[in-house]
Amino acid sequence: MKQFDLTDWPDLSSRLRRPHQANYFAMYSSVYDGIVTDPVLMMLPIDDHMVHRGDGIFEALKAVNGKIYNLKGHLERLASSARGLALTMPEKFNQINDIVTATVKAGGHPDVMIRIFVSRGPGGFAVNPYECPASQLYIVVSTLGSPFMKLHPKGAQVRTSAIAAKAAHMANIKNCNYAPNVLMKKEAVDAGVDFSVGFDENGFLTEGATENMGIVSQDNRLLFPKLDRVLAGTTMLRLMELARERLGGDQLSSVGFSDITRADILQAREFLVTGTTINVAAAVSLDGHAIGSGHPGLIYRELNTLLEQDLHENKAMLTPVL
Repeated sequence: MKQFDLTDWPDLSSRLRRPHQANYFAMYSSVYDGIVTDPVLMMLPIDDHMVHRGDGIFEALKAVNGKIYNLKGHLERLASSARGLALTMPEKFNQINDIVTATVKAGGHPDVMIRIFVSRGPGGFAVNPYECPASQLYIVVSTLGSPFMKLHPKGAQVRTSAIAAKAAHMANIKNCNYAPNVLMKKEAVDAGVDFSVGFDENGFLTEGATENMGIVSQDNRLLFPKLDRVLAGTTMLRLMELARERLGGDQLSSVGFSDITRADILQAREFLVTGTTINVAAAVSLDGHAIGSGHPGLIYRELNTLLEQDLHENKAMLTPVL
């Protein structure tokens, strides 16, 4: 087995290239204190505690038509997650808006996914967070996927997850320890459905692997689970604001949070899925049981239209870049 050193880097880097890396456009690293656009250079130190302990937080947001959507909302949640993990923001965080926009610009694509990571930082391989001298900031810009319903216009199939719901404290932190989420996604893929969704020990709806879910009840209430055991999704919260502002009593009688049981879902008019990449999706079945008419409903269509308009036209929610 060959031992490599820095003189071998040109040859080694060419061997590291993979086809999927064409989807990676730019990365900022506070370790480098700069931006790289060659995917081979998009690396983290192996002793960063985010790598070997999941000790870090992240946000995933997007830019559409060269404009970043709801950057403020995502940064506020990132700060909240940092407090939840007692994680000190890196010095460079006070320049976050400039760094995010510069990284998107360097990527050169108008429609992208942006992932912001704050890690405990390099410093060793123990579980002790105090061995890390300083937290680090990483920003990755990559290909933006299509909204779910553009690929699946007939709606989503959902199954009940066997993975236990997260404890309240951890559910409210968007942290990098995503093993339960990975297993939930594996469940869905293995079962041949689109999403899996959790229920807590009281039988109340929680969330999907990366999605929030809610219902439109028979009496026209738009309801999402109480935030005790779910992550406060930025898309979900914005959607609720838009629904309150734009949809009148003839469409929705109220918008709010509630304990939602499996029976509530099965009896609902509509079952909804929300997320940054997804936008709004209509879930038409749960464990093989049709929801409502078994087809995407009117409220789904109204809400998705409102969100699409917000994404493209609401200057207050957009940060221009390209």
